[in-house]
Amino acid sequence: MRRIVMTCGLVLCLTVHSFAQVGFQFFQPVQPPRNIQVMVHRGMWMAAPENSAVAIAMCHEDFCEWVEVDVRLTRDRQHVLIHNATVDATTNGTGLVNELTLAELQKLDAGSWFADRFAGTQILSLPEALNLAKGKVNLYLDCKAVDLEILVKDILAAEMESQVVVYVGLEDISVVRTLSGGRVAGMTKYRPESMSFESFVERIAPAVAEIDADRVTSELCRKFHSKGIKVQAKTVGGQRDTADTWGAVIDAGVDWLQTDDPAGLLFFNARRQLGEFPVKIAAHRGANRYAPENTLPAISLAERLGMDYAEIDIRTSRDGKQVLLHDSDLDRTTNGQGMVRDLMYAELQEYSTGDWFCKELEPLRVPSLSDGLEAFGESMRGYLDAKDITPELLVAVIHEHHLAERHVVYQSTDYCKALHEIDPQIRTLPPLRQFSDLDVVAASQPFGVDARWSILSAEMIAACHSKGIQVFSDALGLYENVEQYQTAISWGIDCIQTDHPLRVLRAIELLAEKQVD
Repeated sequence: MRRIVMTCGLVLCLTVHSFAQVGFQFFQPVQPPRNIQVMVHRGMWMAAPENSAVAIAMCHEDFCEWVEVDVRLTRDRQHVLIHNATVDATTNGTGLVNELTLAELQKLDAGSWFADRFAGTQILSLPEALNLAKGKVNLYLDCKAVDLEILVKDILAAEMESQVVVYVGLEDISVVRTLSGGRVAGMTKYRPESMSFESFVERIAPAVAEIDADRVTSELCRKFHSKGIKVQAKTVGGQRDTADTWGAVIDAGVDWLQTDDPAGLLFFNARRQLGEFPVKIAAHRGANRYAPENTLPAISLAERLGMDYAEIDIRTSRDGKQVLLHDSDLDRTTNGQGMVRDLMYAELQEYSTGDWFCKELEPLRVPSLSDGLEAFGESMRGYLDAKDITPELLVAVIHEHHLAERHVVYQSTDYCKALHEIDPQIRTLPPLRQFSDLDVVAASQPFGVDARWSILSAEMIAACHSKGIQVFSDALGLYENVEQYQTAISWGIDCIQTDHPLRVLRAIELLAEKQVD
């Protein structure tokens, strides 16, 4: 009631258009800007606790422009980031957010509910979130229960007015505009069936209109843009967050898309814009940034993103069953212990390979090699790291799963030679640790080499190509950044293996921009 009484007096003194927000200028986190901007629903919630510092930071790291976060008021009138009215679902506490103080809320563990690796994660205050995002990524503040006067003051104090859009109900757009002197952008939902365009623009006059994806039309976008109002399409929920919907709203002319699948959207949009990429991308252990490594979800996601290869690690159980695990033991990526070689396949199935990543994925079990290869679909290639499987059996598996034309096998030069003796058509990928070793490695007639990133150069790649050998490399760790990727692509590298596919995508986008310039 305090907010309503206080703000209504101000609104009576000022008309809707006193601080018009036509053509509001927002910070552009991704330069040069794309044709559309991606707004990630509650941050990277599939890989980190929703609305958390990590979930927000991951959006910046993945070159997304916006993060949608939920804002609520505490008992001591501080704003925090949490979706639900209670803390029960996403912390180790209980109770209503508005009945707890900020200090009480920040004593709660807001990470262990998601996964043990996030134990100790704190609920973010709004000022903390603004500071975290400043100069990096923009914030869509979904105002669940707020004091607009305090909210606007926090935004202005953080000097984040160009990096924030405040989502409120129709009646509060003018309040945000008045309290901020037009410096903080307001956004609200436009429902064509409930209000005419003319009334919405005249009475509400937001900086941004949110429209559910199934209500978006090119005519609406054109009309809003003619009034200097941006359009955000909400594609989250149900069956709307798909390539068909993305394509339709992008073609209609929306400015921003709110999604639960930022990686899928960004790859979809880039392929529409750029066509064939200048380099192939291998998802290391599947799309392991967004799903547990070497699991069916990670492989399936890599396939859905359109990755050229999914790299998987093959090991053998005590009873001779092939499974997907990188490490020789279970300790790191399951809730079990012991060496893979010492356990029967049935014993391996007793342990979760998803719980460590996200507790909701506890039902996931160590996949068999056969199930993993089935998840490749009809077109994605296999990058098979033969950690513990005989050459004879691997050759049989490749043919059984019809991978003869879409695979590479990584292992030692001796192992690759053994494969060639069984079947000369097997596409081997031995390691190349020094440029000076090229002639020795080339003698085994490999399909390609897995070269150390540190030895890459235009000369080295050209030398491999002159021998009919493709160059694969991974920049895991030190070298895994956009600048390194751009350089390697310009040298002609054939395939980049990565834990961060959206970094490779950004390198591809930037190189395309340079070609246009």
